[in-house]
Amino acid sequence: MTGWASDLADRLACHAEAVCRHYLSAGRRYGNYWIAGDTGNNKGRSLFVRLTGPRAGRWSDAATGQYGDLLDLIRQTCKLAAFGDVADEARLFLASPRLEPRATGQLDANLRRRRPSEERAGLLFERAWSIAGTLAERYLQSRGIESAASHAALRFHPSCYYRELTTEVATPLPAIIAAVTDAEGRLTGVHRTWLDPAGRGKARIDEPRRALGRLKGNGVRFNMPPDGPVQVLAIGEGIETVLSLSAVFPRMPLVAALSAHHLAAFQLPATCKRLYIAADADAAGQLGLERLSRAARGLGVLPLVLRPEFDDFNEDLRRLGAIRMAANLCRQLVPDDATWLVDNASRS
Repeated sequence: MTGWASDLADRLACHAEAVCRHYLSAGRRYGNYWIAGDTGNNKGRSLFVRLTGPRAGRWSDAATGQYGDLLDLIRQTCKLAAFGDVADEARLFLASPRLEPRATGQLDANLRRRRPSEERAGLLFERAWSIAGTLAERYLQSRGIESAASHAALRFHPSCYYRELTTEVATPLPAIIAAVTDAEGRLTGVHRTWLDPAGRGKARIDEPRRALGRLKGNGVRFNMPPDGPVQVLAIGEGIETVLSLSAVFPRMPLVAALSAHHLAAFQLPATCKRLYIAADADAAGQLGLERLSRAARGLGVLPLVLRPEFDDFNEDLRRLGAIRMAANLCRQLVPDDATWLVDNASRS
């Protein structure tokens, strides 16, 4: 990229959220990202645009594999072929009255004093407690997940603030807090699922699930052996998907990557020999599956796909029960894995 083009991209990145609000108006902000369906400005959750930090303005589409900076985004959304037309559109946007001056003074001071996201995630997890006997356990039991209280990665917070991103109004709500950790077990973030205080499932808010901290390459881990290497691992996107697999095979090491985007970027343990991937059936999930499979094969790891009988594994658990679900899964496993998992399940 030429110097003037790079400067233009940097100027756009200083106003990344304003760019997204204009060109991706069907999306909305979630934490440090703007999330939309695609560069055609459709609703969805495949396209991620970073809004803050040194990578502000960088974006990627988990469903198509496209990525780039905000100049590339303008090219795609406006369907422009010539780069001169892209640059003209960018200059027109930057000269428009829709842009507000960048925050200075006290606001910048407040931002500098704000704790890093990993530190805030650690404090939140530290202040939460066991889900046993709480609204969180009852919610998961209503989803057919009976043994959630045995997982150290899950905690309950009775008053976790949910911030509405457009109004900045913060509301305290009960929430499931899940620990996101790296391969060494260090906490790098948390995932929050806000719940309805009246016990009617998830909270009635726009986005009842959000993550905080450093997620890339990491995940919410379950059933990890306290000692010894992980040779067989199963991974899925959502926490309820992975907990449903754990309900059937309580000794299988499992990871929830939290999104298709992060599924593709997951860092496999060096000792892993076989990887089972429980990916969602949508386009983003399939692309995440394909990318993780390629990365696994490049490391000499055998990737295998697990598929539910119904739309997802939690629906399988609720509609089929653990025994029929286990029988369906065993047909998809390497025979040696099916044997030890069934034996361990029967002893649990």
